[in-house]
Amino acid sequence: MKRIKMTKEAKLNLLKKFIMVIVGCCIYSFGIGVFLDPYNMAAGGVTGISILINAATGDVIGTGWLILIINVPLFIIGLIFIGKMFVLSSLVVVGLSSGLMEICSNFIVPYMPKVNIIVAALAGGTLFGAGLGLVFRTGASTGGTDIIVKLLRRKFRYLKTGIISVSIDCLIVIASTIVYKDLELMLVTIVSLVTFSIVFNRVLYGGNSAMMVYIITTAERARLICDGLLKDLDVGATIIDGQGAYSGNERTIIMCAVKNYVYPRIRDVVKKYDSGAFTIVSSAMEIYGEGYKSQDAAEL
Repeated sequence: MKRIKMTKEAKLNLLKKFIMVIVGCCIYSFGIGVFLDPYNMAAGGVTGISILINAATGDVIGTGWLILIINVPLFIIGLIFIGKMFVLSSLVVVGLSSGLMEICSNFIVPYMPKVNIIVAALAGGTLFGAGLGLVFRTGASTGGTDIIVKLLRRKFRYLKTGIISVSIDCLIVIASTIVYKDLELMLVTIVSLVTFSIVFNRVLYGGNSAMMVYIITTAERARLICDGLLKDLDVGATIIDGQGAYSGNERTIIMCAVKNYVYPRIRDVVKKYDSGAFTIVSSAMEIYGEGYKSQDAAEL
């Protein structure tokens, strides 16, 4: 059987993903183990369920190990419907994060000063969202309901991962209210989940989001604007021939996708060469192709 030799670029990309997974696990585990679990904030997903069980049983097993146990049947489902590579990477993530959570609970939390529960909610939600977002960007998962989310995304591709996750988390928060019978804790948990959702979506989609810009101008000025975009900003563009519906005059449409921070400089170029140009700007959530995500990248 012929072995497939990995290119240097492929090895480098694999190393980057591995490092990102490790960093994501550390951030995610620290947020759960230090800020959410000690304050009984059911963070959602299998993690939230584990926190609930751990609190109800008096910390007999430990949240980290409970996460690992509950994930076993979900991994079997993932193995059947998603694939070996996804489950394998998820297993590594869950094993690593579960161990790190137990380290946090046993060796960090006892020496941590108590903080205000709102601060714990904000810090925990931020770290939880940032860590999970990094892991998801590699195509891996923290297991649990992430596997369910993956399956739902295959069926309902128009739904975003964050929306599905938050919906599941809300059900778990309601369950935690019934278990703890503490309305204040429920409200604080919601604060942590909102923070998680904002940070998670920002980390997961932020690097791929961009501005879609359409500049409608004359053929002569279009050439000047394109030269400015290419030479001054190193921004590529596509030129489309158009015609005014009312005037019937010929128009040239310049279409380009740019990172958010580049857009203000595009306005400067347009203003310089054609201050009367008609410009349409919209948000592009995901872009595939050169300079952005690979066409082979998994949908998030």
